Amino acid sequence: MPYFIAVYDVNQKRVGKMLKLFRRYLTWIQNSVFEGELTEAQYQRLRHEANMLMEEGDGVVIYRMREERYHERHVLGVDKGKPQRFL
Repeated sequence: MPYFIAVYDVNQKRVGKMLKLFRRYLTWIQNSVFEGELTEAQYQRLRHEANMLMEEGDGVVIYRMREERYHERHVLGVDKGKPQRFL
């Protein structure tokens, strides 16, 4: 299953909505940073729902990897995120 890392930078008025949206699909790692596995359908829904929330000046970056085993994660400092998923 593809593995995703997502980052968003949106206006403060929409931060709460974006946080809630991304937590439905991925694991929260740090402020505005999420990661986890998604099916293609889940990925498309996340992209669509994020796009519906966005307004001018907002940005979302999603990195897609073939599988989780193809990435290495290095944390410097405090590791705020735990590898779990909120549904």
